[in-house]
Amino acid sequence: MRFSDVGHTRFPIPNLTKTAFLIDFDGTLVETLQPIDDVKMPDGLLDILAGLRAACRGALAIISRRSMEDLDKLLGEIPFAMAGDRGATIRFRPGGDIEQAAFPPFPRHWLTRARDLLGTLPGTRLEHITGGFILHYRAAPETETVLKAAAQGWVDESEGEFVLRPAHMAWEIRPRGIDKGYAVAQIMQRVPFVGRKPVYIGRDYIDEDGMQTTQRLGGICYRIPVDFPTPAFFRNWLASLVKEDQALTTSRSQTIEQNE
Repeated sequence: MRFSDVGHTRFPIPNLTKTAFLIDFDGTLVETLQPIDDVKMPDGLLDILAGLRAACRGALAIISRRSMEDLDKLLGEIPFAMAGDRGATIRFRPGGDIEQAAFPPFPRHWLTRARDLLGTLPGTRLEHITGGFILHYRAAPETETVLKAAAQGWVDESEGEFVLRPAHMAWEIRPRGIDKGYAVAQIMQRVPFVGRKPVYIGRDYIDEDGMQTTQRLGGICYRIPVDFPTPAFFRNWLASLVKEDQALTTSRSQTIEQNE
């Protein structure tokens, strides 16, 4: 196990040829969640990810709340695997088909009830997600309890097929078991990820399932801002891994040439 210094903090670095990186996008690789047209890709990020994928012999996956369409526009085929829609859609290899998890039938009358309820609560907002929806109350924090009670009642009707999860100033209803943890488990069964030590880096509540699955698989989890204070700090760490790997590769090649 090696260690790398970035700023004043030290992080263990597994052997990259035996490591699989599973990385969140918004708030982890880039600073904040923005609409696709407003995302500003940090200078050098794509080069860092391409170098990391090479160092890991392909075992790099991005696992995001964004749609696969957004991820393709932002990252192209640099990651070997990508999971979008909070883990509900997965592409296991560049150019491969997008596979969608099997969802239980979604009770459409929940949406009608949600729209009717939010119509009486100014400042609240409904967001559709794959297989479910989110009730936002950022602009109306006093509605938190009312929204939770209503959402919990709907989820109880599903007899365990759907779950209610706290979000950032919101309540999220989604199918049970279809989350970033599901995506991690699926990806880690495929080449080139299988048999490697997973390293998951994320930021918020959506990443909790992915981290728990990573830990069950014997992996390492890092969080922003707990371990890395900012996405920029994290990007610098990744860049240091790539730089060190490239230096080691160059050194080995020179040694081989000298011995020939």
